[in-house]
Amino acid sequence: MNVADVSGVPEWVPGHLRDDGIEELYPPQAEAVERGVTEGESLVASIPTASGKTLIAELAMLASVERGGRALYIVPLRALASEKKREFDQFEEYGLSVGVSTGNYESDGDWLAACDIIVATSEKVDSLVRNGAGWLDDLACVVADEVHLVDDAHRGPTLEVTLAKLRRLNPDLQTVALSATIGNAGEIAEWLDAGLVDSDWRPIDLRTGVHYGQALHFDDGDTRELPVRSSERPTAAIARETLDDGGSTLVFVNSRRNAEAAAKRLASVTVGALTPEEEERLEAVAAEIREVSDTETSDDLARAVERGAAFHHAGCAGEHRSLVESAFRDRLIKLVAATPTLAAGVNTPSRRVVVRDWRRYDGSVGGMAPLSVLEVHQMFGRAGRPGLDPYGEALLLANSHDELDELFERYIWADPEAVRSKLAAEPALRTHVLATVASGFADSREALLSFLDRTLYATQTAEQGRLERVADNVIAYLVANEFLERDGDALRATSLGHTVSRLYLDPMSAAEIIDGLRGATDPTAMGLYHLVCRTPDMYDLYLRSGDREEYTMLAYEREAEFLGAMPSEFEEGRFEDWLSALKTARMLEDWASEVDEERIAERYGVGPGDVRGKVDTAEWLLGAAERLAGELDMGTAPAVHEARVRVQHGVREELIDLARVRGVGRKRARRLHDAGVETRADLREADKSVVLAALRGRRRTAETILENAGREDPSMDGVVADPEAAPAASTTPGGTEGGERADDDQASLGDF
Repeated sequence: MNVADVSGVPEWVPGHLRDDGIEELYPPQAEAVERGVTEGESLVASIPTASGKTLIAELAMLASVERGGRALYIVPLRALASEKKREFDQFEEYGLSVGVSTGNYESDGDWLAACDIIVATSEKVDSLVRNGAGWLDDLACVVADEVHLVDDAHRGPTLEVTLAKLRRLNPDLQTVALSATIGNAGEIAEWLDAGLVDSDWRPIDLRTGVHYGQALHFDDGDTRELPVRSSERPTAAIARETLDDGGSTLVFVNSRRNAEAAAKRLASVTVGALTPEEEERLEAVAAEIREVSDTETSDDLARAVERGAAFHHAGCAGEHRSLVESAFRDRLIKLVAATPTLAAGVNTPSRRVVVRDWRRYDGSVGGMAPLSVLEVHQMFGRAGRPGLDPYGEALLLANSHDELDELFERYIWADPEAVRSKLAAEPALRTHVLATVASGFADSREALLSFLDRTLYATQTAEQGRLERVADNVIAYLVANEFLERDGDALRATSLGHTVSRLYLDPMSAAEIIDGLRGATDPTAMGLYHLVCRTPDMYDLYLRSGDREEYTMLAYEREAEFLGAMPSEFEEGRFEDWLSALKTARMLEDWASEVDEERIAERYGVGPGDVRGKVDTAEWLLGAAERLAGELDMGTAPAVHEARVRVQHGVREELIDLARVRGVGRKRARRLHDAGVETRADLREADKSVVLAALRGRRRTAETILENAGREDPSMDGVVADPEAAPAASTTPGGTEGGERADDDQASLGDF
């Protein structure tokens, strides 16, 4: 189908596509148009990666805007939201406005009402519904990217319920669901009352196979020699051959440690393929990586990048991952060793994909378990980029002939598993039942069950009454904790229930926080950190070998600070959870006591991304605790507020005022404080030479900070740094022995 023949879209679209080199639609795209995707018809598109799913979504959204509506694009990850926002920004030259929203779950996002296309995570959309965002009523089209993630026990129920609510709000809403791997695409289409495009067409060939011995064995029966040299591993041999052919390699492994080790090892392969210009550009990328954080993870990544390789996992800071992804897309980095986080929709294709580890640790079985076919096919889909690669290859590795046969049977020739709803579980339903009642979608048990009947679970289940039983248990829990009131069949959210719903808390988290605060008189920061770390909304640090004894001793030493009774050591599971929460709380206490990031990472065995994640979650939960304390008229709100601000900025009490000045952050605040500049008011009056010295002579930084503090004349022209006010080698309380690195001038470790 020629782009000029696409109906329903703005008149500028064909010319825009031709400017991008698109004259003809791919077959799946043409089929989507024929099925009415640009005329407001709902559609499920189950087509391979790189086969044009995003363009199908764009055509649907642009057509809906042309009809006078508004479009919403739902993604599973914040990183993917930013990527899609950048893609859609191209439409702004034609007068469209594009917005993105991923955080602040208490906001109704009123500013988004002025946008034609909105990109958001499913959690953010769910919170917008809870907070009554009026513009949602004007939606004409919603796109659900990576819709197979309704199968995910953690985020799947939120996507499922959110789509059900949006369709309830807008009975004529066009729903476009996208995925590369749905084993039961027809069932998803039936749930969404949508047409179906189910295709395996790709613009370039994808060959899948297994490396065994000295050869590649492909799905079409072809075998090709790929020798492994003595003392060389198969992954290195594959990467070496790919580089010789001008391609890049993406290696999937099963743990962070393995990703880092593989990148370090394989950098010896990639370094020899770099040109002098590439080496220079990679040095610049490595320098940016080192500026992100002072950790071993950051240094290890930078060293690998300088040699043309990288690792990518959830322990890396967000900026680390973005830098790696960008350099890999530009083919500057030649190889990335990653955990499956990189397979979840982020645009990082490569010539070859190697799934080195097809088993990973699964706590539910107490050992290693095979990956699902769906996950492996998602990884396979990263192979091959149209316009740059003549083909894509996705390979598994076998150590024996029996394993070769097993991998073909298990993954190469297998279809992805059916996507199954995970909604009918109490942890998932607790929050969604409360939100459904609080946001007006149901005012009785009967109405609630009627709403739940519109979910994927109801479409799929053959087990009569299970959803009803779980819903009744959840209603009883919510009533017992005063989040809901029940009068016969009628249900009504209490004022407290409305607050909990808007705060986007798991009701069990809210109950834990309220119970802890009710018994508190003068809570310490540690007591508050431990309280929020006990909630289901916080993913606690694992207890490593030897941790139990250390944290048991700490628990008894700090028992008086805990908000709630400590369980007995003989309550094995509860006590273990208590200690995990304590370990996480102590990490937050270290952070809020200005302990150096590198020391925190080493002490707790985490990466900078883990620290940032825990800090963000703690800040959100403490903010919710502050709101709850205020709503219930408790006297603890000021203490909670201080604990929240300290963890937000990573500072002690005396630096709170300084750290709130934009651009200051924890390290600069400490240097300024030690130089005698202790408050925002001091910044407005302080001797500029002292400020400049405390900020290590950075004139532009000093001017920006003074301007943000409200100083009338922030200019540093002619100012000379006062040598007596220059910071000593180490000015950070609780920092690493030996002090800060001399070249470190980060505004805030919280900024990563």
